[in-house]
Amino acid sequence: MRKLLFTACLSVFTMALSAQGTPEIGDQLIVNAPTGQKYNHVKFPKLNFLVKKGKIANYKSVQGSEVVVSDIKTCNKGTKYVILEKKDGSKFFGYLKTVKANYDASINSGELSVI
Repeated sequence: MRKLLFTACLSVFTMALSAQGTPEIGDQLIVNAPTGQKYNHVKFPKLNFLVKKGKIANYKSVQGSEVVVSDIKTCNKGTKYVILEKKDGSKFFGYLKTVKANYDASINSGELSVI
């Protein structure tokens, strides 16, 4: 009975992970706060580059931003990368029009979430 219950839970968990789906152009996502001090799966610039550009060295300006998938690229290993643009058309940190993100890893870590 215990093995049957374990197998059922494992299959439900596997289906839930695969249910997040594949990204499509035009999908809307929200940028959440990173778990640490920096984003690991969304390729935002490092804080010292923001300071060199004359910006404030924090990621609070992008947290909660609604973004749209503008392009999808697949790596040789099957990793899906998405190119993100802000929904309102403004730029990230005042100078970046697009950013790149590892779709599966950023969704699983909570850096991005689907609307």
